[in-house]
Amino acid sequence: MANVNTADIGFEQQIWAAADILRGNMDAAEYKHVVLGLIFLKYISDNFEARYQELKEANDDVEDKDAYAEVNVFFVPPSARWGVIAEAAHKEEIGATIDDAMRAIEKENRRLKDILPKNYARDELDKRRLGNVVDLFTNIKMAKHADSKDILGRAYEYCLARFAEQEGKRAGEFYTPSCVVRTLVEVLQPFKGRVYDPCCGSGGMFVQSAEFVGHHAGNINNLSIFGQDANPTTRRMALMNLAIRGIEADLGGYSADTFHNDLHPRLKADFIMANPPFNLSDWNDGSLNDDPRWKYGLPPSGNANFAWMQHMIHHLSPNGKIGLVLANGSLSSQSGGEGEIRRKIAEDDLVEGIIAMPGNLFYTVTIPVTLWFINRNKKQKGKTLFLDARKMGTMVTRKLREMTAEDISKIAETFNAFDAGTVEDVKGFCAAVTTEEIARQDFILTPGRYVGIEEQEDDGEPFEEKMTRLTGELSEMFKRSHDLEGEIRKKLGTIGFKI
Repeated sequence: MANVNTADIGFEQQIWAAADILRGNMDAAEYKHVVLGLIFLKYISDNFEARYQELKEANDDVEDKDAYAEVNVFFVPPSARWGVIAEAAHKEEIGATIDDAMRAIEKENRRLKDILPKNYARDELDKRRLGNVVDLFTNIKMAKHADSKDILGRAYEYCLARFAEQEGKRAGEFYTPSCVVRTLVEVLQPFKGRVYDPCCGSGGMFVQSAEFVGHHAGNINNLSIFGQDANPTTRRMALMNLAIRGIEADLGGYSADTFHNDLHPRLKADFIMANPPFNLSDWNDGSLNDDPRWKYGLPPSGNANFAWMQHMIHHLSPNGKIGLVLANGSLSSQSGGEGEIRRKIAEDDLVEGIIAMPGNLFYTVTIPVTLWFINRNKKQKGKTLFLDARKMGTMVTRKLREMTAEDISKIAETFNAFDAGTVEDVKGFCAAVTTEEIARQDFILTPGRYVGIEEQEDDGEPFEEKMTRLTGELSEMFKRSHDLEGEIRKKLGTIGFKI
């Protein structure tokens, strides 16, 4: 797996520089959609132009829409092509020109209907700055940079991450750090089948699943994508994110609350991956009390953690697997019947693994989180793998940590060994634990209870000699502290203060 994180990216930074021009006094949540829409428009225009030239050189019909669809290129009508937009960059009507282009592209491509932003003509958007961004994008040949379909996806992902950093707490509804998503995907290994995310945000789980298949020489067409999101703007971001990668997905016909309006009621998924809102309160007004999804008990209305988990279990196929991100409280909470729900899920032998993650992975919260892995058909019956990854990762900024490719590979390899029955317990890192032992711990699933403390390497110094050395050093420190105390008393005395 390539060791690429957000600190290694070059081309994407050019895109972000263009985005920054537009910022001005505009809120990050506002200009995010302006910039991401322009990235999308420029990329499909470049891809269209590349296909247009191929057809022209072959003396084929350059306006035959099927000739573009057959190679998964969106057809861009004449009025929406980038040349028209570039020419209008410094005219008053640049915003209206872009809006018209978005409408024309949606009209010609049913997959994009009602997805693209069409608010560039609004008065609050500085048209001079918008024109400058168009100029920058005109000089960036996205198709030329692409050695795969992924280049815009990487730019899109990079900008999502930067916008998440700008927006802080509000970012949680659309962005999950890519290293967290990659960890889920590398453990679950979704080669083929139905992939589902009931709170899909900008679609990161789906994108990483498709990339996993691609990296392992699989066929993306072997995946069927299902999801939904309650936020209409976030849903559109997801559809754009998937469209630029050639990923078709069923996200329902509209945005909807997963608990009150499940858009895929009969779905039984092979892989479910999600980062639901942490500790969501007031999710149930009482109308869901008798819902059949609560097989293991009614979750408290003050916290939806086990509502999300049971919703996913309800949608799991007979051999299906779940990977989800939850706040650490889910491991040990007893309030509102959560402890009883957790006990029943564990007794049903569904919990395959628990990973304690390091802190500072999220822009939205600094607290560490836990990855849960649920499996309807575990290879190691009656056992659960606990893994403590809290010391993993590298600080890439003062506030943000990222898991490295090596960290993620080590975790995935440990799960593979567990599945094969060859994993060895490593103090402070991992332990395969029986359900009976978990029961003795009152079904509290905190990994630290099971993996123990990392063994310290023996430095070879005999105990008596070490204690003699350490007490000598301590004596010197005490002496130095007394000298400092005397010096402080003396200085204070010279200015009339005595202790």
